[in-house]
Amino acid sequence: MTFKKLNHIRKSQDETRHDAHSFRKLLEERRSVREFSAESVPASVIEDLIMTASSAPSGANKQPWSFCAVQDPLVKRQIRLAAEKEEKLNYGGRMSDEWLKDLEPFGTTWEKPFLEVAPWLIVVFKQTYELLPEEEKAKNYYVNESVGIAAGFLIAAIHQAGLCTLTHTPSPMNFLEKVLNRPKNEKAFLLLPVGYPSPAAQVPELSKKTSTQVITYF
Repeated sequence: MTFKKLNHIRKSQDETRHDAHSFRKLLEERRSVREFSAESVPASVIEDLIMTASSAPSGANKQPWSFCAVQDPLVKRQIRLAAEKEEKLNYGGRMSDEWLKDLEPFGTTWEKPFLEVAPWLIVVFKQTYELLPEEEKAKNYYVNESVGIAAGFLIAAIHQAGLCTLTHTPSPMNFLEKVLNRPKNEKAFLLLPVGYPSPAAQVPELSKKTSTQVITYF
């Protein structure tokens, strides 16, 4: 492995404070959206968002992820029907009473129309191992952690671009591997509808934990 000089732009403390606070305020405005506009989003934007995610750090730089960007209405329809089949079972008995009670204030149901309305679905897959030629396997490290970080990059990038998303995790999600014909080393990790919000979109009024609740200084 070769090395190169770090390309780091040093900022003044004032610039650092300003930029850190501005980015905090930007992401504090991010909300999960279930009501999307069908307005189109260019494929080039989706590529930039995904490649931002793919720049995330990973264990031994294995980059144990892949992304499916779905625009085809027929494929989106397949995904919606399969997701709703699982969600109907979840809401109908697989979820605990406590879980259902926690979801009540959000007004969610097993129906997921946003999976067809949003112009794009980005499906994040984790590669549990690397599949080499001749079906050989190579180990990937810290797969869940690495893919989780990449997903965080992706969600932040979507918001920064002026778009909205929802972290959708129908359980189980193995139907995504079948619908999208993924190789056997890939497992679905996250399903993100991506687009502009509907003009009538509403979100619940939420409060987040304060800094004193989440930070311990030593």
